[in-house]
Amino acid sequence: MVYSRRDFIKTGGFMLGTLAAPSLLNSCKTDGTGADAPTLHLAMSHFGVTESQLKKVISVALEKGGDYADLFFEHSFSNNLVLMDKEVNRTSSNIDFGLGVRVVSGEQTGYAYIENITLEEMLKAARTAARIANESASKAPVGLTDVSVTNSLYQAKTAWEDITVKSKMPYLQQINDKLFAADNRVVKVIALLNDNASHIMFFNSEGQFYYDYRPMVTIAAQCVMAEGARIESNSITRSHRMGAEFLTDGMIDDLVDETVKCTSILFESVKPKGGEMPVVMGAGGSGILLHEAIGHAFEADFNRKNTSIFSDKLNTTICDSSINIADDGTIPFNRGAVNVDDEGVRGQKTYIVREGVLTSYLHDRISARFYKVDPTGNGRRESFRHMPIPRMRSTYMEAGKYSEEEIIASVKNGVYVSQFTNGQVQIGAGDFTFYVQNGYLIENGKLTRPIKDINIIGNGPKALADITMVGSNFEIEDSAGTCGKDGQGCPVTMGMPSALVNKLTVGGES
Repeated sequence: MVYSRRDFIKTGGFMLGTLAAPSLLNSCKTDGTGADAPTLHLAMSHFGVTESQLKKVISVALEKGGDYADLFFEHSFSNNLVLMDKEVNRTSSNIDFGLGVRVVSGEQTGYAYIENITLEEMLKAARTAARIANESASKAPVGLTDVSVTNSLYQAKTAWEDITVKSKMPYLQQINDKLFAADNRVVKVIALLNDNASHIMFFNSEGQFYYDYRPMVTIAAQCVMAEGARIESNSITRSHRMGAEFLTDGMIDDLVDETVKCTSILFESVKPKGGEMPVVMGAGGSGILLHEAIGHAFEADFNRKNTSIFSDKLNTTICDSSINIADDGTIPFNRGAVNVDDEGVRGQKTYIVREGVLTSYLHDRISARFYKVDPTGNGRRESFRHMPIPRMRSTYMEAGKYSEEEIIASVKNGVYVSQFTNGQVQIGAGDFTFYVQNGYLIENGKLTRPIKDINIIGNGPKALADITMVGSNFEIEDSAGTCGKDGQGCPVTMGMPSALVNKLTVGGES
């Protein structure tokens, strides 16, 4: 069957239509290890295309002399539930379907996408993308090699397609009821649940083909508390590449407990004096600093264009030898995991920094060809409407040798920061400012009063160089991180152990 956006009609906030997902997921081949993978035939049938059509479209994409071409098919659907005023009162669903065609010629890229997959439309998109090249030579696509994985990093036990909206509503109701029961200061609760699944099929001019089923779920709880005339609020999210098995009573309890804790502590918090001081970055959530202020500068397109401060630092020492930083697409069920990236490169763990030395950038196919290295599996895109570019997946600093208590004890006067919200970063130079929602004063080597509503200001590469102690308490932050770059967003995670930055500017009271 050939699908288009016209095949789905919107009724009462829901998108209704025939989904091929269950038959595709359940009709599988096996490699003998117990891990199932859809057959190529079923994947092509899902999108209503044949192998001969794929090769014909690739041939047309290369008819102007392009060096490389690929086809990215996507069928995605998502559902949103919102609880406000103590009941689930808003739902919506969306289905998206289409194909993106990319042609690379030297340093230039042509891109076109369609939302109605027919041979005529595919050929039209291929000819449009092909115009980036201006030669008459053409290349014939080679045979077909399946690079799909048979042991998925995010195998869904229960597909979201098989779960009704009604069966999800009680979990949001649990969040509401348990938050109100947990603290009599709670005056308002907002809870959200989003489930998403994407069927991805890829084919390129090198003959590589893959199919990937990508589930995603995000749940959020926001709590508003009142104590006299004072109002405080906070929110906590969880997000994983999982099916409906993600929804458990235990997960709800953990989410509620953390939301209450992070909100109630704000009533005790003070705004500290500002100035330059040591900052202890708490485990897990502080990874946002690593991602925003440093991680983007490791993406190879910024370095290839000489806009990153690390453009001339490859294979040089940039921080203490105790520091190892990785960008990892292989963490099971992680929001940033990729079986295969959006260019047909297997997901992998890439060390950016090893023992203080910058050892690798994060590459897509284009930057890898420029640097004459293998791509690192970081070619990612928001959807079939976007071309892939180097993007992070799960970026983290590995554990060191110090306990968090030892790190805090080494600081006479400073701050400990643990929960961040908004921030601004200048990607090239790495200058940043981040808003800290939760943390503590450090006085004479001990955590004392809670703090809130401060900014930390600094320079990413300098802050990295100023890290002198790395903790043994490594954590991944499993919140709903979405990285924005060049007008498109990708799901990511980040993490780190506790770490001491010798000097950052803390924006507090004068």
